[in-house]
Parts: sequence; structure tokens; C-alpha cells
Amino acid sequence: MRILITGTAGQVGHALRDALAGLGELIAADRSVLDLSAPPEQIRARVRALAPQLIINPAAYTAVDRAEQEPRLARAVNAVAPGALAEAARELDCPLVHFSTDYVFDGSGQAPWQEDDPCQPLSVYGRTKHDGELAVAASGARHLVLRTSWVYSLGGRNFLATMARLAGERAELRVVADQFGAPTTSLAIARATRALVTPLLAGGGPASGVYHLSCAGRVSWCGFAQAIMDRLPRVRAALGMPPCAAPQVTPIGTADYPTPARRPANSVLSNRKLTQATGIALPHWEAALDDLLDTAG
Repeated sequence: MRILITGTAGQVGHALRDALAGLGELIAADRSVLDLSAPPEQIRARVRALAPQLIINPAAYTAVDRAEQEPRLARAVNAVAPGALAEAARELDCPLVHFSTDYVFDGSGQAPWQEDDPCQPLSVYGRTKHDGELAVAASGARHLVLRTSWVYSLGGRNFLATMARLAGERAELRVVADQFGAPTTSLAIARATRALVTPLLAGGGPASGVYHLSCAGRVSWCGFAQAIMDRLPRVRAALGMPPCAAPQVTPIGTADYPTPARRPANSVLSNRKLTQATGIALPHWEAALDDLLDTAG
């Protein structure tokens, strides 16, 4: 069984490469192997040459603020490329698992977002990711679109790494307290994906469509920052940083921290559909954070 994983230099792609070991022949495709900013016909031809029996696409243009200045590149990677991958999957008669984001929603209300709620993204990043979802669905390929949220890991650039670095530089961290979501580790995503794709490889699995795949619970960015500070010795050790005292975490409003791209105030996703269809449920975000830190020893 040949499994193509895109974006293996990224957080989720790297975790998937480790988690899916043993399920088949893994084709770990970073940009040097499969450039998702290339024209769609080149993407389709490259995938056909690789001849996978399952395609997993966590690769994305994820620089949310920079996307406001680079909309063409964001659209190429987040919207056009998923459509090309899906068309190749249809031609090869193989399933596609494509990852998307909570940022397809506008963040209104307080209730967790359901898969069939209207998508009204606030940013270029969110719009291009939503367009990618639509392109996958329109392709006719068997597909799973997995929306996740607030992804982080022990590698790469993410909120955990930023807070840990700033803790060694500042006596106070001012963090937005009026945006809520569920921080989700790439480790938890990868483990759940392994459980999800195992039946796919045998011809089973859930019906094509959109599913939410995020950790349980709800917290603000400020609350997440405080949880990191509460575990700061373990966090900095896991990231290879020397010990330091934990700074004070001060809540601020979104208006106090303007950014080029607007963020949704409510990014909490309901995972009920996936759990009902597959029995798969990710842990609470705090348990996932501790689990991630445990993997560092």
C-alpha cells in the first residue's frame, strides 16, 4: 500500500510520517518532491507518477497574516492544489484525506461549530482554505476533509514555541483573551488520523464529507498561554531552552493587538459527527498538551 503524505516538513505532515509508519510504503513529499504552488497540471502529473493508493494532504499556506499580502500564493497552495490532488485521486481511484481549518468560520456566537454551519471566513487564509474544501468536494474523488484548530507541536513556529521563547525575554506577556478555541497537537491529529485511515486502506471508513478533528474543551489564547506558563520548565526543556522564571500573563482584547488578518472570536469545533461515525475522539486540550510534553522525556 503506497501512501502519499504532502507537506512532511510541516507540523502535521511530520507527525503523520511517524504515526503512519507500518501501514504501508510512505511517500514523504516535502516541497522538493511535490510543490503545491506549481500549476495544477504539474501537480496531477507528479501524483500520477507516484501512483499512491491513498493521498493525505496536510500541506498548506498557513502564514495567516502574510496571506493578506500574498493572496495568489495562498490561493495556489490552499485552494488550487487541493483540487488538483483530488482530481488525481479520482483518476487513480484512491481516497484523499485533506486537512482544513476552523478559520473557515466567522467566529460568531458561542456554540461549537458544526460541519454544515455556513462558512463565512474573515481572512484570505480562511477563504482560500474554504475554497480548497469546495474544490475537493467537487472533484468526485472519495474524500475526507478534516477541519482542525490551533495546531501546535514541539517543532516549527507555533504558539507554544512563541510563548516559551518570549517567557525568557519578558516579565509580562499580554495575550488576547477574547478569542476562544481548542489548541490541538499535531501528535493528537496524527494518532487520530492513523485510526481513521486504517479502515480506508481496507476499503471501508466513513462516508465522504467534512469532519471536525480537534481537541476537546475551550480556552482563550490567554488561557492557553497561562497553561504553558504553568508548565514552563517542562515546555522549555522539551524545546531545548534553558530554564527561566515564568512571566505574568495579562489578558488583553483583540482590539489591543491588531493584526493584518481578522481572526474568529469563536473557533471551537464540535467533533460529534466524527465520533459518531468512527468512534474516534481526541483528548481534552490540556491532556493533549501534557501528553505532548511527555513524549519529550
